[in-house]
Parts: sequence; C-alpha cells; structure tokens
Amino acid sequence: MPYKAKLPDATGQIPYTADEDAVWRDLLDRQMPAVQHRMAQPYLQGLALLNLPQARVAQCTEVTQVLQAATGWRVEPVPALIGFGRFFRLLADRTFPAASFIRRREDFDYIEEPDIFHEIFGHTPLLTDPRFAAFSQAIGLAGLRAERADYAWLIRLYWFTIEFGLTREAGRLKGLGSGLASSIAELEWAIAGQPALRRFDVIDILRTPYRIDILQPVYFVVDDLDDL
Repeated sequence: MPYKAKLPDATGQIPYTADEDAVWRDLLDRQMPAVQHRMAQPYLQGLALLNLPQARVAQCTEVTQVLQAATGWRVEPVPALIGFGRFFRLLADRTFPAASFIRRREDFDYIEEPDIFHEIFGHTPLLTDPRFAAFSQAIGLAGLRAERADYAWLIRLYWFTIEFGLTREAGRLKGLGSGLASSIAELEWAIAGQPALRRFDVIDILRTPYRIDILQPVYFVVDDLDDL
C-alpha cells in the first residue's frame, strides 16, 4: 500500500494516530543511543536545541519556531515526493520540504521514501547550524539557475553531504548527514572502516554515482563545516 501525505489542519497541525505516535517513539528510542555515540557535534547540538517530543510525532510548526530563531529556516509539509524544481525553490527560500507521513511498523527498519522521522530527526538538527543552513540554501539557489538537465549534479552534491556526509572530530570519524542519523545500519556501516572514504571535493562528488537501495560504498569526509 503506497504512503499518502497527511494534510495539516487550519492551525498547521498534522493529526497523527496513536499507532503513528508509537512508531515515532520507538524509532526515537532506537536511534538516540546510536546518534549520541556516532554523530557529529553540530548535529547533536541541533538535536538538543530542537528538543523533539519523545512520545508523539513532532509537528513542523514547533520545529519551525526553533529554526526561525536559529537560522531563519522553516519546515513545510509536502507530499512524499516533489519535483526537483520545487525542491530547489523551497531550499532557496530557506524552507525545508518534509514528507508528512510516518512509516508503518512493517517498514520500521528501512523505507525507500523519506518519511517525517527522516525529515525531522535526520535533517532539521543541522539546519540550526548557520554553515549547514547556508550550504543548503546555496544548493537551492544554484538549482534555480541550473538547467533541468543539470539537476542531477546538484542532487549528487546534496546526497554526499547533506544526506550522507561524514566529518572528523578529534581524529574520530563521525556521521553528519541525515541519512546516517535516521538509519542505525547506515551509520554503523559508514564509520566501521569498510566503505571507501574520500576527502570533500566537489568535482569528485559530481563524478560519483550513488544508489538509494544499498548501503553506500563511498562516503565523503568534510573535515571542517566551513569548507561547505
């Protein structure tokens, strides 16, 4: 059964069921020990600042309040998949598009489409960091100037940094991207020393293909967020 977007009410709140709240709670309980151990400080600091609810699905409106104060960003609920043109327009306007549904229990370990847990728990903590927020907006602005045929280059840059970027802290490899924060398997794999690690280099990233259905064989390491 395909997932359907959940629409906000007149106050901007999205009605989630008790079962959906329970999935959020269990996902959060599972991920928190892993991210505390393996994710980088910019992510962890943003996560602490957001202070996400533990027993229910976070609302885009409450996350927006924190982001607006920190970096001027907001979160807008959208259907699961939107076109790249709209995606870049939203980023350029400092708006993060968040798929509003949450995964079903049978898709607890892996879901191919992004859901609200991935969007909020994975993405929004780093949007509290001015460097990462500016980098995200820059990708959106570049997308507005790019030809449609060139969107794929920007998506590769987004994929290997915002989704699956790594960094180092005190010589230790740490997760940075949202795809790592929201997946225990990917986060553990990425810093286990088995996949190939490359230094952050835009041209190298643009030449590197990716797949969405496997653990990544290659990760790029951003040693300093200022490099973004």
